[in-house]
Amino acid sequence: MTMGTKILSIETHFPEKTLTNEQLSLEFGRWDPDKIESKVGIRQRHIAAKEETAGDMAALVGEKILQSYDKDKIDFLFFCTQSPDYFLPTTACILQNKLQLRTNIGAFDFNLGCSGYIYGLALAKAFINAKLAKSILLLTSETYSKHIHARDLANRTIFGDAATATILEYSDQENIFEFVFGTDGSGMNNLIVPNGCFRNAFDFNPTEITSESGDIYTKNNLIMNGPEIFNFTIASVPILFEQCLIKNNLDVDDLDFVIFHQANKYIIEYLRKKINIPPSKFYSNIIETGNTVSSTIPIALLDSINTKKVKTGDRILLCGFGVGYSWGAVIIEI
Repeated sequence: MTMGTKILSIETHFPEKTLTNEQLSLEFGRWDPDKIESKVGIRQRHIAAKEETAGDMAALVGEKILQSYDKDKIDFLFFCTQSPDYFLPTTACILQNKLQLRTNIGAFDFNLGCSGYIYGLALAKAFINAKLAKSILLLTSETYSKHIHARDLANRTIFGDAATATILEYSDQENIFEFVFGTDGSGMNNLIVPNGCFRNAFDFNPTEITSESGDIYTKNNLIMNGPEIFNFTIASVPILFEQCLIKNNLDVDDLDFVIFHQANKYIIEYLRKKINIPPSKFYSNIIETGNTVSSTIPIALLDSINTKKVKTGDRILLCGFGVGYSWGAVIIEI
């Protein structure tokens, strides 16, 4: 009997507050709304409230998905975030209690960014194949907005906050196929929050740094070297895409759809053209949400299902890449 894993359902949650291009244009007076949209392909992004945490959003989306699923079936809870509620305890343990899941289950956080959903799927498949669980709740939630300096226009145009929930179950056929992963820690400084943990303490009187483009940040904030992130992406992702096809003994024509991490419109369109993916097989929904880090792929996957761009039986290649550097890809069947 085949031991397999399937995605049963996906839900999303967005904070109530939105930040539009018009608001950014009025605040900074540097770019007009149309220029912002043309540069990054984003019209608005959702922003967590001051007291709203990644854990709060994860609890809300968890409650949403469990409205139509028996919570007593959940055997494990995985939580992907780079903005946890506390250093300790792990936010996943808090979520077990908030969601009123059984106490005889496992729960843990894992710290990954834009590749996080791919890793979460791999963990779920491994746990189910190893008979450690039959039903897994995978949560992603990120509040990158809390890492960004108020006067850092470049990063504020890109990142939004969101949370997602995915239920994965044991199946008698495999719907999540072979994975490919990559890691290159030499790129750590190109997307980093330098201060706040134990390597470098939070600086209560930080020095402000002004970039060549006029954006302001400190070492307490998210610092992104955009050109280096772009160079990493265009060098790594086409190879990752090809390796995933080879590992699964497929070619592009065998795919029904492709969903990349929604970094920004320019990057994903560049990749689409470079890899020669037909527009009809490629999805982008970044315009109303921004880059929501580990949540972009499940948001896009749910949207593609709801809009009937993909249907039962379709094979979809999912590809995540970014901070770390970390990257990964997998082919799934809906």
